Amino acid sequence: MYETGTALGVRAFHVMPGMPPPEGERHSHDYRLDVVVRRDDLDDRGMVVNLDVLDAALRNAAARVDGADLEVIRPADAEAVTVEVFARWLHDELAAALGRLPGATLGVRIWESPDAFGGYTAPL
Repeated sequence: MYETGTALGVRAFHVMPGMPPPEGERHSHDYRLDVVVRRDDLDDRGMVVNLDVLDAALRNAAARVDGADLEVIRPADAEAVTVEVFARWLHDELAAALGRLPGATLGVRIWESPDAFGGYTAPL
């Protein structure tokens, strides 16, 4: 399977209701957003996905949350924006920007520290 990806960092704020401080209070993380598109076969240009398009889509989505409170992306059915919720949101944003890529999957990992991440992967 082939893969193409990119990453960047953002600082954003969130709170985990019901948790003791510091998680239970509004606090920031320096998140790393990693995204990878995978597919079995390359397209007619010899690519998994155009890396410039993927990078631009990631930068546009990241601009919406960089320096912001993640409440702006919290779905109504979620108590808080966890790394898993954040990953699903980013996946959906990128999928909309990339459009349908037959046979491709998009994997997203949101790192909230050098050792801890949450992720979401689904077809494009």
